[in-house]
Amino acid sequence: MISKSKDTPFFKNRSINIKGNLFSLEEPIVMGILNVTEDSFFDGGKYYQIDKAIERAEQIVKEGGEIIDIGACSTRPGAILIDKQEEASRLLPVVKEIRKRFPSIPISIDTVWSEVAEKVFDVGADIINDISGGQWDTNLFSVVAKTKMPYILTHTNTTPDRMQKEIHYDNLFLDISKYFAQRIECLRNEGVKDIILDLGFGFGKTVENNYELLRRQKEFEVFSLPILTGISRKSMIYKPLNFTPNDALYGTTFLHAFALDNGADILRVHDVKVAKECVKLYKLYKNI
Repeated sequence: MISKSKDTPFFKNRSINIKGNLFSLEEPIVMGILNVTEDSFFDGGKYYQIDKAIERAEQIVKEGGEIIDIGACSTRPGAILIDKQEEASRLLPVVKEIRKRFPSIPISIDTVWSEVAEKVFDVGADIINDISGGQWDTNLFSVVAKTKMPYILTHTNTTPDRMQKEIHYDNLFLDISKYFAQRIECLRNEGVKDIILDLGFGFGKTVENNYELLRRQKEFEVFSLPILTGISRKSMIYKPLNFTPNDALYGTTFLHAFALDNGADILRVHDVKVAKECVKLYKLYKNI
């Protein structure tokens, strides 16, 4: 579905195709984070065991999350990517069990590897969420095209262990726009049809860069693609306040309102219930 809001001059894709079914983004939705990791910046180790992971998936669904986003490799700044076989071994049992228990909820997988993407698709995954923009595995785009999975294209400058050490932009908005234009062309050439943009908050960006992007997020609607905002409990929130991620819920919720007003179609969050409340109140605010 292509629509044009009263707030933007650009036509924007408001749906994605998930295994033959149109999934509407006409109104903002919430993606709940499930980290099957030992070292993620906020909840590392909390859902590492499969029974805890399933409990977390149940919580996301109960609180109204429309997508479950599962990651088995921390991509926080400074992290080292784990072996793709290890990543798959963590993901597959969790994806299988969640798909069995919740047959209709879309499952997004946070991975940069084509082999992992193929394996999780075979056990029920629906979406690939790739922080690398296909830069670290040249086969990933072809796998996404072959499986017809929607693809989340994130801006990042380099690998997590180096991204905060190599921050440089001649012009932040133009540099990231050029990156998206190039990567979208590659995806289209491979035959990928459903693309979602993620500006990559916190990935190779200063605190000031992050706030500039949040303020200008709507300008990226020039690409006519849905926008995912992932700022939940990140350092752009807790560092200026001299907090830790554990104390960053209020700041996250405050900025989610701005994200929604600046074109976010999907909020990727740790705190689903609070984000759903934010979306509900934002819709009331916009529609009165």
